Amino acid sequence: MDKIAVLIPCYNEEKTVEKVVRDFREVLPEAVIYVYDNNSTDRTAELARNAGAIVRHEYMQGKGNVIRRMFREIDAECYIMTDGDDTYPAENAPEMADLVLHKHVDMVIGDRLSSTYFEENKRPFHNFGNSLVRKSINVLFRSDIKDIMTGYRAFSYEFVKTIPILSKGFEIETEMSIHAVDKNMSVENVIITYRDRPEGSESKLNTFSDGIKVLKMIVRLYWSYNPMGFFGMISGFLALISILFCLPVIMDYFFTGLVERFPTLIVCGFTMIAAIQSLFAGMQLQTSVQKGRQDFEMQLHRVAEQKKAQLGDEE
Repeated sequence: MDKIAVLIPCYNEEKTVEKVVRDFREVLPEAVIYVYDNNSTDRTAELARNAGAIVRHEYMQGKGNVIRRMFREIDAECYIMTDGDDTYPAENAPEMADLVLHKHVDMVIGDRLSSTYFEENKRPFHNFGNSLVRKSINVLFRSDIKDIMTGYRAFSYEFVKTIPILSKGFEIETEMSIHAVDKNMSVENVIITYRDRPEGSESKLNTFSDGIKVLKMIVRLYWSYNPMGFFGMISGFLALISILFCLPVIMDYFFTGLVERFPTLIVCGFTMIAAIQSLFAGMQLQTSVQKGRQDFEMQLHRVAEQKKAQLGDEE
């Protein structure tokens, strides 16, 4: 088991990957640096190997697929994940690793949004998207994560070996953030200095298509992790609609003794039934979610014992 593993997913990053590997080797000489090449058509793999990284390959396209492979194959006490585009400073890595190794933090987030991101990033829709995603998750999941979509993070062994990664692409950061919050794992924010990509290096993130995927991921995970909140909102909305349209019918009945709008009354009745069904669906699913959280705690114990056994064998 490695003490510290630096994980760098890459796709066509020949202009920057060599510098990234050397920067992290300089600040973390004890770390093992892994570059996972994701079907690059340039010299990314060759340059990373020349810089001293262990190069492996993931042939299923997408950042989520690469990280799933990394987490499955590599065992380490601390994982540092960064991008190969040289936008994240290696200087923060020792502080992030220290939080994991000595303060038992499960996920350390490299917070760009509290420093230079909005000045350095020249893509205004990216800035808006980051702010929207951060606000949405912090409101829905009652968290205080400063940067949801940053690619610069540190993880504990327990986090890496217990997260069920379902994302294929850039939604992966959102999925990791929500998983940590929902499972009550320890999360810390470290403010980093962000710098935009150097000239000639192009982002693989599509503002609109990937942004829509991230928003869909938030809705799906909110549904999965907090069904009572999700179906409760639907129930409340349907109940409100039913009451608003039913009130005039009831008022007419009190004043005239007649029900003149039977179709409205019938629709309102069915709408209220749908509201009640949504409420009970949320309650039933919330019970399953609670059982899943209890099972997860037992899984954490098993992973912790597995880690101790590996460290004991190495000694």
